[in-house]
Amino acid sequence: MIYDQAHSIVADDVFLRLPDALPGVEVVLKLEGLNPAGSIKLKPAVGMIRDAELRGLLRPGGRVVESSSGSLGIALAMVCAARGYRFQCVTDPNASPQSVAVMRALGAEVVCVDRHDENGGYLQSRIAYIKTLITADPQVVWLNQYANPANWRVHAETTAAAILAELPKVDFLFVGTGSAGTLMGCVRLFRLASPRTRIVAVDSLGSVSFGRPAGTRFVPGIGASRQPEILRPEAVDDLVVVAEHEAVRTCRWLARERGFFAGGSTGSVVAAMQHYRPAIPLGSQVVGIAPDFGDRYAQTIYEDTWVADRFGLPDISLPTVDLARTRS
Repeated sequence: MIYDQAHSIVADDVFLRLPDALPGVEVVLKLEGLNPAGSIKLKPAVGMIRDAELRGLLRPGGRVVESSSGSLGIALAMVCAARGYRFQCVTDPNASPQSVAVMRALGAEVVCVDRHDENGGYLQSRIAYIKTLITADPQVVWLNQYANPANWRVHAETTAAAILAELPKVDFLFVGTGSAGTLMGCVRLFRLASPRTRIVAVDSLGSVSFGRPAGTRFVPGIGASRQPEILRPEAVDDLVVVAEHEAVRTCRWLARERGFFAGGSTGSVVAAMQHYRPAIPLGSQVVGIAPDFGDRYAQTIYEDTWVADRFGLPDISLPTVDLARTRS
């Protein structure tokens, strides 16, 4: 198949079975990193840009700004470069140097906001910077993934639809929560097409998305220091909160025992499945969404010194398979 634009290439039908990840249960991951942007964020990047174009907000030569810890920034840099828009990504110190370098290679301007917000993260500080920017220049288009319905809508049309096309019987669906676009898109379609599916949101310890206490976080991609406007906590069936060191352990286990180089959010999703195992009947079909691969985390969650400095776990390079402890 020949495409005219790199951002049109989205492999939405690739799944990976994880034998014995949960004994007696079939576990399947939907792999979202097999596109030129390397993550699930290519879909909302295209969806939000097209929505802004259709609404007349973006015109040739326009300027786009967005807050991102990495993956959406890369995806938007790719789309904007191809469609002739200037793009500025507002990020923070948790973004990997590799992600920042990729964005700049694609022509994006990257601004790093290093002031903590009131919840100990950077998200509210990043958004405050953007609001100052658009006040100074009203022509700048802020896509605002946290409040933009086009974010969740594209996941209902693509991500969720692709899962149901491949796996008509899904008993449990585990979805990591960052901007909440993937989660809410899946909620929208599954409630209509597969209401029996139990949807389990996965969040990071220290994230305030679901009203839990704020705390310091280091791994980008999951969790937030403010609740996204599009998130409807009451719409999900359950929530599992995963500590970042458990996500790191799981990523390393997947890499060394399964040959799967997983990103941080994927580690959180698989760890959440392990936590939730007592509530999953034998013979169930369990699906998790794997947003990206581990290449952007090679110098962080796969690097012993980085992990030890942040989590104080000198044995982190020897992960344990049994993460089925008390559910959060």
